[in-house]
Amino acid sequence: MLVESPPEQRAETASAPPGRRAIRAAGLLVSLAVLVLVALASIAVGAKELSLGQVWHGLFDASGTYADTVVSDRLSRTLLGLLAGAALGLAGAVLQALTRNPLADPGLLGLNAGASAAVVTAITFFGVTSLSGYVWFAFFGAAAVGAVVWFLGGRRGVTPVRLVLAGTAISAALYGYLQAVMILDDAALGRMRFWTVGSLGSGSDEAVMQVVPFLVAGSLLALLLARPLNAMAMGDDTAKALGADLNRTRALSMLVATMLSGAATAACGPIVFVGLMVPHVVRSFTGPDQRWILPYAAVLSPVLLLGADVLGRIVARPAELQVGIVTAIIGGPVFILLVRRRRTAQL
Repeated sequence: MLVESPPEQRAETASAPPGRRAIRAAGLLVSLAVLVLVALASIAVGAKELSLGQVWHGLFDASGTYADTVVSDRLSRTLLGLLAGAALGLAGAVLQALTRNPLADPGLLGLNAGASAAVVTAITFFGVTSLSGYVWFAFFGAAAVGAVVWFLGGRRGVTPVRLVLAGTAISAALYGYLQAVMILDDAALGRMRFWTVGSLGSGSDEAVMQVVPFLVAGSLLALLLARPLNAMAMGDDTAKALGADLNRTRALSMLVATMLSGAATAACGPIVFVGLMVPHVVRSFTGPDQRWILPYAAVLSPVLLLGADVLGRIVARPAELQVGIVTAIIGGPVFILLVRRRRTAQL
């Protein structure tokens, strides 16, 4: 369902008072500090208990006993979490602005489903087992679904409602396909099981290098879309009067969301709620200005993702709970609270 922002919020411009801009900037610096602390915790804490001294030696002594555990596992895993978290947060923020739905995320337009279906197809029918293969299949799957959604949404006459309806229909069909494949192929089920729950455990230098180009390009493009998305939030007629090219902005927004969610899903599997929760929460204290929402989402989404990953490593020692499960456990109740809060506010 399309849930538009109240008219008074859509009418708010980016020309906030200097004092409010200073508060937002200070908040962003605090968010960066929190991100640094969570990243350090991700390196220091794991399913295998190590002292801070052992972690330190593992980082700076390549021939040491703990180098493999700290550098090859935790450091690469943390870097992947930073990149994937920022990607999911930016994709969610862009899609919420595009659809004018504050409860939207990459799954709403079928992008996660497209990436997941492509990876499962690669595993089952082509025997692909490496991340280097997953990335290209996932990106192709997300891109293909994005193109189909754009086509069904009306292309030139595309509207947020049409995009959401098309994405929802395609997601339902693709998830049905996923379930059928996993039921019919026991061997493939064993290989897909770990990937489909969403995990940062695949973090490695190879994983990071495979997704970096997509994530960097998508992130930069997302930040450049802040002004056009602000104009669109005021309504199509107002945006046109301000000189915004609606079709180009929507097409670029779809491209950005496809690049970011496709790469993140390829590297980590389908991780839910990160792209929904963080932009929505951020909007509550930044206001509707995308020039602040997007940077905040890029910083705070990795905080949530890495924090959930650290929690999953602690609660199930010596094993670990995959981050996709933790974010789903956290995100479900939060999503219900957000929906109830919006419903109460509209009454």
